[in-house]
Order: sequence, then structure tokens, then C-alpha cells
Amino acid sequence: MPYLVNGTDIDPSSPGFQPDPDACTGLLPIELSSFTSTINKRDVTLYWTTTTEENNAGFDIERSIVNPEGSGWSMVGNVLGHGTTTAPMNYSYTNRNLATGKYNYRLKQIDFNGNYEYFNLSNEVNVGLPTKYDLSQNYPNPFNPSTKIDYDLPFDGKVGIKIFDMSGREVATLVDEVKTAGYYTLNFNGSNLSSGVYFYRMSAEANGQNFVSTKKMMLI
Repeated sequence: MPYLVNGTDIDPSSPGFQPDPDACTGLLPIELSSFTSTINKRDVTLYWTTTTEENNAGFDIERSIVNPEGSGWSMVGNVLGHGTTTAPMNYSYTNRNLATGKYNYRLKQIDFNGNYEYFNLSNEVNVGLPTKYDLSQNYPNPFNPSTKIDYDLPFDGKVGIKIFDMSGREVATLVDEVKTAGYYTLNFNGSNLSSGVYFYRMSAEANGQNFVSTKKMMLI
């Protein structure tokens, strides 16, 4: 029976094989019975179930972007395992606020000895286009000094997002360009502004539609 050492199966019957006393001595620290995904707007939730676990420290969740240039894998989260158990265990992880595009996901299962193996999601995850314009409340709010603003564009078109103080004076322009349809997140740093209440306004024009929305934020 092969050993799993740092994600590689090694056959102990092969010539010259020398067992590593520090390596995991069992095949497959876990048995995975399912690995699926669901999409809710720009959030992707992964679900997986194990039938048995042995020495399971947990799972790193890794993601890559599907594009012509290719994309390396990056870790986006971690979920703790249940050590050793013969009972089925259900897991989930939600990757939030993704931009429009296609993604691959995989699990990196790690045992307590540091050995690991990968489980790939069988399908690509496609975060599609919004169905309507939307400007979300900034988060965190109140903030100091940085905050994020999400906005959705169902069509390609000219977009403007500006910051105003209480008197209506424009203090910053965050977006002023033609953008393609999709989900977006921008970062606003207010370190050069005084504490107080501000307003941010989004305007968009496309396909004969005009969208304007204004929300309040507080810098502390």
C-alpha cells in the first residue's frame, strides 16, 4: 500500500524505498465523499463531506482564476478538521465578494504531521453578471482610515463615484471611467480628511438607463 508523503504517493515495494519515521504511515488521512459548490451573486460557498478522518488537522481552501494567461493558486481560507473520527463530517466555506469571472477551487488537506494532499472541485465556478445596478453600504462604517464600497453594473457604461462633505463640496473622485459589466469593490482611504460625516454618490449611464444612488459614511 502506498504512503502519502507531502501530497505524493510512494510505493514501499519500489526498489530502494526507505520508510521515513516522521512521515504519515497511512494512506489517505481522510476519505472525501462529496465536494460541491453554490453561487449567490458574488459569493461562492463550497461544501464537502468526509466519511472517515485520521489525523486530520484541517483544510486550506485554495483558488485560482481561469484566464488565458493562467493563474496560480492562492489560499483564501482555512477550516479545522476533526482529527480522527469514523463518523461522516460536513464542512463548508464561503468565499465572498468575488469579481465577475471564472474560478477553480481545491482543498489542501493537512494532517498533524504536516503531510498533505489535494482534492479538486470538478467544475469551474462562474460568477456571472449582476441583473441590476446597486451601490452597497460601505464597510466598515464608521471607519478609520479605510473602507470598502461594493457596486454592481449590469451593463458596460460610464460610471462615476465621488465623495462629498456635509456642505456638498466634492472631496474625492473614486471612479470616473467606462467600466465593463460586473461586480466591483473599491477601497477608499480617508486619511487626508477630517473626522465627520461624508456622502458617496454613484452615477451610471448605459443602455438608455440612468442610475444615481447616494449613501452616508462616517470617518472617525
